[in-house]
Amino acid sequence: MTAIADPATARPAHPGVRVAVDAIGGDHGATEVVPGALAYARSHPEDQLILCGDEALMAPLLRDRPANVRTVHAPELIGMDEHPARALVRKKRSSIVVATELVRDGQADAVVTAGHTGAGMAAGVLLLGTLPGIDRPALAVQVPGGDPPLVLLDIGANPDSTPENLAQYARMGAIFAEHVVGVPRPRVALLSLGEEKGKGDVRVQRATELIDATDLAFVGNVEGKDLTAGIADVVVCDAMLGNVVIKFFEGLSGFIFDQLRAEFRRGLRGRLAYLLLRPGVARIRTTFDYEVVGGSPLLGVRGAVIITHGRARRRMIEHAVRVGATTARERVPQLIGEALGSGAAVPGPGAPAGEPVAVNGEVET
Repeated sequence: MTAIADPATARPAHPGVRVAVDAIGGDHGATEVVPGALAYARSHPEDQLILCGDEALMAPLLRDRPANVRTVHAPELIGMDEHPARALVRKKRSSIVVATELVRDGQADAVVTAGHTGAGMAAGVLLLGTLPGIDRPALAVQVPGGDPPLVLLDIGANPDSTPENLAQYARMGAIFAEHVVGVPRPRVALLSLGEEKGKGDVRVQRATELIDATDLAFVGNVEGKDLTAGIADVVVCDAMLGNVVIKFFEGLSGFIFDQLRAEFRRGLRGRLAYLLLRPGVARIRTTFDYEVVGGSPLLGVRGAVIITHGRARRRMIEHAVRVGATTARERVPQLIGEALGSGAAVPGPGAPAGEPVAVNGEVET
């Protein structure tokens, strides 16, 4: 079989990549997604953006689009209340299907969506297929609060992960942390109910043995209280636990800022306190700014798939496109395939993604 090219020699230092954007997905649709994508395109002229969505909805927002942006007509939208897999089959010209097919067919290097999370994951798996050697993909997230942010996975793809899945997540998360977040030799940990290595249920104990046998910088277990302590750069768990953790983190940080806001508005003393603490509060807000992490990569599929928050506005969309472009530029899917695959070649940016199980649909250009 054809060997995978060395990422250090196969491509220029800062190659341009092509990012397909689901331009009408998410709570705010094209009114936020399109301006966010255009902002990225203007600041990164070396990259090409392909906006997939209803041309009539996008047209008023594209009057001053830069030369590195083009559109693909995708008139259908998968609603948040629709069954993901069924919707992919029924709505063959939906924006998320069309955008993902561009990656599958080698016309784009990454796909970014703020739409239906389940549909985004289903499109990544069904249209692109999993990488050689990968049992199940994982959805990762950068948790704000540290510098650099912590990478937590899985947060939504597989609630019933096996020890072998957790070990693969550890490798995939480490590759993402090194090449996208910028952490040299990231420290990897398992999220469990005790700090001692091997403590936890049978699945965690077996996963500990598997990860310990690798060359990863494995530091053992961490508890929930350790996620902001800087002990690890990558934390691995199953999707049920990961989703609860990230949702609690989002809710708690919002609650704390709401409480501070209420106190600062409570009379003259509160307003005076705010004037004194405003620089510090601004720094704390910057530390917990979840918009800058952009979106969650679906790791383990044959392409760069980024799923951002449904509530994302243009600033977060811009960062999500950045994450997608960096994931493709750094060849993260190819590196995962090299690390965990069986030796089969993995297509890189500019190459078709192979012939996985697919939902066929027409694309208008």
